[in-house]
Amino acid sequence: MTEDGHGGSDLELPAEWTGPLARAVFDQGAMVLAAVDPDLRIIATNASAERFPRTPMSRGDDMRAALTTLGLEQLVPALEAALSPAGPVLRRWQPLPARAANGDLLLHLGVGILRVERTPGRTLGLLVTMNDTTELARAESRLDVVREAAESIGASLDVAETARQLADLVVPRLADLAAVHLAETVLAGEEPAVDPVTGYTPEVRAGVAQTGEAWPAALVQVGERLPVPPDIPEVRAMESGATLLIPHLAVLPADAVGVVPDNAHSLLAVPLFARGHVLGTVQLWRTDRREPFDEGDARLLEEIASRAALSVDNARRYTRERNVALALQRSLLPEEGTDEPAAETFAAYLPTSSSAGIGGDWYDMIPLSSLRLAFVLGDVAGHGLQASATMGRLRTAVQALADMDLPPDELLTHVDDLVQRFPSRSSDTAEVTGATCLYVEYDPVIGRCRMASAGHPPPVVLEPDGRARFVELEAGPPLGVGGMPFEIAEIDLAPGSVLILYSDGLVSGPDHDLAAGMRRLRGRLEHSGLTHRDLGDVGRELLDAGAAGSRDDDATLLLARVRKLPDRDSVFWELPADPEHVARARELTTAQLGAWDLDHLVFTTELVVSELVTNAVRYGEHGPITLGLVRGRDVLICEVSDPSNTQPRLRRARSTDEGGRGLFLVAQLTSRWGSRYERRGKTIWAEQEIAPAADVWDLG
Repeated sequence: MTEDGHGGSDLELPAEWTGPLARAVFDQGAMVLAAVDPDLRIIATNASAERFPRTPMSRGDDMRAALTTLGLEQLVPALEAALSPAGPVLRRWQPLPARAANGDLLLHLGVGILRVERTPGRTLGLLVTMNDTTELARAESRLDVVREAAESIGASLDVAETARQLADLVVPRLADLAAVHLAETVLAGEEPAVDPVTGYTPEVRAGVAQTGEAWPAALVQVGERLPVPPDIPEVRAMESGATLLIPHLAVLPADAVGVVPDNAHSLLAVPLFARGHVLGTVQLWRTDRREPFDEGDARLLEEIASRAALSVDNARRYTRERNVALALQRSLLPEEGTDEPAAETFAAYLPTSSSAGIGGDWYDMIPLSSLRLAFVLGDVAGHGLQASATMGRLRTAVQALADMDLPPDELLTHVDDLVQRFPSRSSDTAEVTGATCLYVEYDPVIGRCRMASAGHPPPVVLEPDGRARFVELEAGPPLGVGGMPFEIAEIDLAPGSVLILYSDGLVSGPDHDLAAGMRRLRGRLEHSGLTHRDLGDVGRELLDAGAAGSRDDDATLLLARVRKLPDRDSVFWELPADPEHVARARELTTAQLGAWDLDHLVFTTELVVSELVTNAVRYGEHGPITLGLVRGRDVLICEVSDPSNTQPRLRRARSTDEGGRGLFLVAQLTSRWGSRYERRGKTIWAEQEIAPAADVWDLG
């Protein structure tokens, strides 16, 4: 270096080099070079229209005007400042967004400004360099879009949500407006289906995105069906999976109104093709962006669409399985509300919003003997069709065992044995490992509940005064564990009390804190006005509040507002186990039916009482006998209890037999009969319809 800080003789070129070197530099076609004089006029440049069509410049042009044409007017002050000896000798910028000279193409230019000095402090002019990195930037941008597509599209197993994700990805990266169209049947979880009349697959606009604030009102909106497209080769090709690229849209045809934006000047449409089916299309338009779509854009969208189509098809398949499981689930559940003598009930099931699939929640209200009513709520572990099928099996088993009038603990023991005998599944099948269940039996005659739990949360009792409390219930193990007993809890309920059964999906919440969720449920109940409001209205409010937001489990709720049978509608007598008191039993029965104005039932009821009391005397192990009559809204129930656990059997006596016709007569004279067992002894009951029956004497 010399003393003045400038290069010495090692930077000086031989005279014979200067001319050839300048020509070599200016003849290269990799970078734009422009030599500018102190007046910022171009005195030499290699940026001819043939060599650099995106950034053409000519000798004599004003460099400031050239930068402005390229959209780089922000560099003009730097250009002027570079002429001053006080400024930096060299300034360079990372690639800047620019626009081609014709205004149609967005460029990325790396610009450098070098001050050229004859001697220190004496400026000859400037050398401006422009490195066009547009293709590199576009390649990197496309790679980023593909990477983001892989990360973002398909995160949801909802078909419509996947369509929205695709539209949001391509705007504004590739287009000003985008719409994703899906076949109507795909949204419902089925494969695309061609309309036999039009020959086209009916499509719905499933997702849109735009650079403006709102989707244009003049266009088809999300959720609306698209009109039948024109029968032209381009559309037919798209139906077969071909890409449609129209760089420059001419005047829109009349049948494109409402489908294509009015100010669109370029169109790119790519079908969503997966597993041999065209599921829909993604259509892109450019309106404000001046450059048209090109083959590079088409290839990029095709790659994105291929990934998105697989995600849409996966979501479609999930939707189909979910719909099947949900249909199976709902077909296996009873009606939402019932009105029985024992209670008014409401129950509802809300499926999960999780991608894990429909669970196996169920509820039931089962009429039992003597106006009693059973409330059941269960939850199968697992999701999908297997969980729904298992739920159906368990519900059927509980109904069958409830019809046998088993106590709650014995009923759950039998169901537990059944779950343990379920066959194991192969490794590729979702296996159901168990279930929880709460079984509650309510007797309106005495206003008492008996219940047992197999791993299920305890019910809530809302008193008539509006106070809520959880039942103190010792929960046994979930069904399928085995080896542990189930405990019975008994509580008395005041008339008008509401019993609330629920699944853990209603109370666990996003924090999965079951105890906190139960406290929230109790608070909602105490402020719900449930004691005087419609059960259905409050039940739906509780479901909406408890299952708000994203849920990873089903939510099920059962409400029962209990009633107590008036004391005047039931009567019980204790009789000695002596044949002489059979006549006394008939007398008591006749007198009570007369008091109830049921004289038309005297004859048949006397026969039923005689047979049941006689059987109790004969097989009752000499213990006291209890005779009871219960009057419901439309039935009369006769009950006879004794200390024996002997199973009564119905048989047809031969013509030569002197006995054995008792229970056969009871079965013929009543609408239904049965027996139930307690801790000690049994009760045989029989029901008659209060309205006179025309065939009451048809003994078969």
